Amino acid sequence: MNASKELTAQTIELSPSYRIPVILVIAAIILLLQPWGGWVTRVVCSLGTAFFGLFLMFQAVTIRLQFTSTALDIYRSEKLIRRFPYADWTDARILWSSIPILFYFKEIKSIHFLPIIFDSKMLKKCLNEYLV
Repeated sequence: MNASKELTAQTIELSPSYRIPVILVIAAIILLLQPWGGWVTRVVCSLGTAFFGLFLMFQAVTIRLQFTSTALDIYRSEKLIRRFPYADWTDARILWSSIPILFYFKEIKSIHFLPIIFDSKMLKKCLNEYLV
């Protein structure tokens, strides 16, 4: 069995990546310290950015993506919350691949965008193997 077939025969779980959430929290601190605008503007912008970063951090801790031989499974903790069979996919790509931020895939009846809060290199590898 070649390496490509071995990968598609097993379930691959993407490990979490905290890069985007951490960058957002750091950006929130920087926004708060900027000299522009009034203090209310700085606080509101900073809090919004910080809350979004913390929300993505929570998602990175609790959400897991698993590539199986037939579908992308999404788990929250140990519970399967959604299954996306590859047979229904019409397109998939990583947007801004030089700085991976967003994962896009389209099914026959719907479009999905996921922030990349997981290992982007393994995601690329799985997309190449499972969707070719």
